[in-house]
Amino acid sequence: MAPIAAVLLIPIVAAAVLALSPNYRLTARLNVVAAFLTFLAAASVLFIERPEPGQYLLVDDLNIVFIVLNTFVGFTTSVFSASYIAHELETGRLTPVYLRFYHAMYQVLLFAMNLALVANNIGLMWVAIELATLTTVLMVGIYRTHEALEAGWKYFILGSVGIAFALFGTILIYMAAVPVVGEGLDAMTWTLLVERAAAFDPALLNVAFVFLLLGYGTKVGLAPLHAWLPDAHAEGPTPISAVLSGLLLNVALYAVLRFKLLLAANTNALTPGPLMVTMGLTSLVFAAFMLYRRRDIKRMFAYSSIEHMGIIAFAFGMGGPLANFAGLLHMTMHSLTKSAIFFAVGHIAQVKGTQKIADIRGLTETHPWLGWSLVVGVVAIAGLPPLGIFMSEFLVVSSTFARAPLLAVPLVFGLLVAFGALLLRVSGLAFGEPVGSTAPVKASYVPMFAHLALVLAAGFYLPPPLVAWFQQVARALG
Repeated sequence: MAPIAAVLLIPIVAAAVLALSPNYRLTARLNVVAAFLTFLAAASVLFIERPEPGQYLLVDDLNIVFIVLNTFVGFTTSVFSASYIAHELETGRLTPVYLRFYHAMYQVLLFAMNLALVANNIGLMWVAIELATLTTVLMVGIYRTHEALEAGWKYFILGSVGIAFALFGTILIYMAAVPVVGEGLDAMTWTLLVERAAAFDPALLNVAFVFLLLGYGTKVGLAPLHAWLPDAHAEGPTPISAVLSGLLLNVALYAVLRFKLLLAANTNALTPGPLMVTMGLTSLVFAAFMLYRRRDIKRMFAYSSIEHMGIIAFAFGMGGPLANFAGLLHMTMHSLTKSAIFFAVGHIAQVKGTQKIADIRGLTETHPWLGWSLVVGVVAIAGLPPLGIFMSEFLVVSSTFARAPLLAVPLVFGLLVAFGALLLRVSGLAFGEPVGSTAPVKASYVPMFAHLALVLAAGFYLPPPLVAWFQQVARALG
């Protein structure tokens, strides 16, 4: 079986098996095994000859970055999920029937995200992202509480508006391609579109990109299209929060980058960079201030995700080899760091029995492993050295100062505001007089430690092959 086929077939077959298996322990293990095999298949694409692009599937330098990151975090989250969901079963928050549904949907979500990343057909990519959205809607509402169902419906409604915009933009791209490429699948095949984009009607491309940026930008969580994201994080299972922040937002951003490349191939079309820069800066500054007002720990880190997706969108909007490299590095570091933070937060909320920040204090004293891991994660996400996000933020800021010094002012301002909010919050959570339960927690710390170790290592050393790989992709992004 070709590795790229395995990346799609393993999760969808696993989903069918998990949906039929009644034993929780078995389903949890199968979920981990399936996610690990999918990661191995994705990683092997780096070392095995890549398949030629077809009408439906494509593997190139850009999407392989996303595929490997997606499957790795999907695997580590499945390991975290096994112990987290076991606790939910013991406490009665989830029943065995819901657990079976949860594991099956987890694999469907991985399948949908992988399909969106390898799709060479812009219509198929839209369908895959819509499938991922619907799957996460069901998983966000799995607790069946009033708040969880409300969050699920809010996500469904706002996500539907976004995906409708994206669909209209996709149709406009097809209309622009038909006079040049001809009707049928060829007018939706991305590799053919980018080859012939110079001859497309620039007016149609301009309108299409605006709708695509608004549509997929909703999925990215860019302000002011972000309203679904804090509720989805706060009310759904924590493993889904990790997947949303670490993976699904990246998949939607990937779709935006694909269409950005399409416009770049037409010299008469608008430059998409300023639109992305504007939405990125708006998201960064807005989320930075909102961090001060959060009372729920998961909502707080949801706004942190909005902030960092704003930074990434800003970097890709600036463009150029250095800013694109910084965007890729920041995306990778954010996925690893934020998922590690949610791994810690999930177990903290379970042992304390609450997500309210005011009811969580002195974690480093009551639960040292969780407390200090949260501290390291917050220090990393705040952009302090020597961790990897410091390096990527430094590159974003330095490239902005070199090319557009005025834009660097709101960028640095937003970063400093968010930095202050995060350090203020973590000082109360981790230190001081303990509040809440001091009972031990049954948890698997391996995924959390693995992510934090990678982020710390990246702050000191990036392997030359990884740097060369990211540089090649950065040049291709223009």
